[in-house]
Amino acid sequence: MIIVALKESMANEKRVAITPEITKKYVELGYQIALESDAGKDAGYVNSAYEKCGASIEKDRQALLEKADIVLCAAPLDQKDIKSLKKDALLIGLLKPHQNSDALPLLEKSKTTSFSLELLPRITRAQTMDVLSSQSNLAGYKAVVDAASEFGRAFPLMMTAAGTIAAARVLILGAGVAGLQAIATAKRLGAIVSAFDVRTAAKEQVQSLGATFIEVETQESGDAVGGYAKEMSETYKQAQADKLAEVVKNQDIIITTAQIPGKPAPVLITAAMVKSMKPGSVIIDLAAESGGNCADTVWGKTLVKNGVIVIGPANILSRIAGDASQLYSRNLFNFIKNLFADDAHTINWQDEIVTSTALTHGGKIIHPHFTTPEKA
Repeated sequence: MIIVALKESMANEKRVAITPEITKKYVELGYQIALESDAGKDAGYVNSAYEKCGASIEKDRQALLEKADIVLCAAPLDQKDIKSLKKDALLIGLLKPHQNSDALPLLEKSKTTSFSLELLPRITRAQTMDVLSSQSNLAGYKAVVDAASEFGRAFPLMMTAAGTIAAARVLILGAGVAGLQAIATAKRLGAIVSAFDVRTAAKEQVQSLGATFIEVETQESGDAVGGYAKEMSETYKQAQADKLAEVVKNQDIIITTAQIPGKPAPVLITAAMVKSMKPGSVIIDLAAESGGNCADTVWGKTLVKNGVIVIGPANILSRIAGDASQLYSRNLFNFIKNLFADDAHTINWQDEIVTSTALTHGGKIIHPHFTTPEKA
């Protein structure tokens, strides 16, 4: 079978779906690997490194797509690329089906079997394939590093002959994988860190990292199936807003990570809260692509609101593309090893990991969350 990785066409996407290290592993399993020329260049992986590991490098993008049995991607393919896929090819990657629903009819028409790894079930057996965790971990780290770069002061407490510099105060909103890594990174830099999450299960994790957990006085829990957060009631949202309004005005840096799968990100920081912050404070909104946790966030833009720097990164992982690609390609490799039931490359449709991530197959949308009633 021929596995292909392309140079990503989406703006600001510097990751690559196969690294030289993983190329070698695929070749050892008997796969042929072909990459579009310079596919890994932006992530620091040059053509010659792939060739040394057994891959072929080709310049004709359409010809690659037409011969590929499996196409791996870090971001959704554009419509032209989908139309170039050969019949019954496999497409595997971060396909963003909630935001990119227009691609589903094209995948149906092309009879592509597609797997979107955002939909991976959160079970122990799937941990080595969990792209959201591996990528969110790096995003949380990079958000703090970027915030430190933008912040015009030091992070740690410093006592000098010339006087004392107070430690920066950092608030993390959302204590999932990205949030917990952000907490750990900010603590390592010497900041005073606090965190908020609607899930009661997050409190112990936050405190174990040395941060203060911000609590809303309520009996309502935000814990949903699979470790995700659910949407809260209007009563809770008001109590949450009141609590955050007290806390936000004393913060120097806020990193927001709160998202609800398939829905717009909840607005946690209002424009009034931003206005209450000290000039020079920094907000980095990792939920910018799904609408943002801050009312002033604009995806892909850095704005200054009343002296507060508000950043809505378009793709923060591309700012750490080498490591992000390394972890992502390993996730994909582990997924493919699990995908087939035998050496004949028969897809194991009895496997929960396979059925949970499958979007289209045999000319139909087969995932229940994206199947319209008339097609069910």
